[in-house]
Amino acid sequence: MKIKLLLLGTSLSFLPQTLNAQCVSPIQDCYALGYTQTSCPNGKGVKCPFGNGWYCGGTAAQDCIIKLGYDKDCTGAGESGSGQTCNGKYQSCTCDSSYQYTCSGTGYSGGSGTACGGKYTSCSCASGYEWKNGSCQKQVLNGAQGELYYCNGTVVGVKAGDMNFYVAMNDLRKMNWTNAYNQCSSYVFCGSLKGTLPDRDQLLSIYNNKSQVNTLLSANGGTQFTNSTNNCYWSSHPSGSNYYYTVDIYNGYVESHKTELNYYVRPILTSW
Repeated sequence: MKIKLLLLGTSLSFLPQTLNAQCVSPIQDCYALGYTQTSCPNGKGVKCPFGNGWYCGGTAAQDCIIKLGYDKDCTGAGESGSGQTCNGKYQSCTCDSSYQYTCSGTGYSGGSGTACGGKYTSCSCASGYEWKNGSCQKQVLNGAQGELYYCNGTVVGVKAGDMNFYVAMNDLRKMNWTNAYNQCSSYVFCGSLKGTLPDRDQLLSIYNNKSQVNTLLSANGGTQFTNSTNNCYWSSHPSGSNYYYTVDIYNGYVESHKTELNYYVRPILTSW
């Protein structure tokens, strides 16, 4: 009876010529079959399937791989061979210096592109972060972002409901109408963006959306519109000679007052 010898996980080209035929005589002597070594460098070789002998190569290509460990092509993204070659292969590979980021930690969502040695040339950032100067940094918001208006990452105005303008985060001091108009006109929201004194309808819009506006103001470091009587704000809407309307943000009452009286003032931003 003849027995077919099956060598799992090995390549027959690595084995002695006596094993090149698929059908062999049932020799059970590892040494006679060419497994003449007791071990191979770094455990790289082919072990006798039914004994303790090892085959550690023979040809130049086999010796490069099995005996010396030259088994890497180094042809991946960003890779290059490190040191000498043996039969066109390397013992280890190095990565191009641009592959320097591990892309892990707060603000990172993973690597961008193909990795080399577990590192990337750039990273993908989580929501609210951006890739800048070699790291995922928290985005510095500017301009209108829905209900909030930002200036270099800081909220400088809020709006709610049907409001088509942003309200400044804090009141100015109480003052007469002339000072109110001038100071609102020179109030800086961001850069060259200046404010204005709200008209009567805009103040009523603030009153109608007061609850949500106050919530946004508190959440972003601003000062709420006070919930008390006699909380009147100057408007830019004239009601007669030297008279202008005020709106009480507590109850929505519209009244006419002389310009020399002092009332609350809050600038708004109408264009951006």
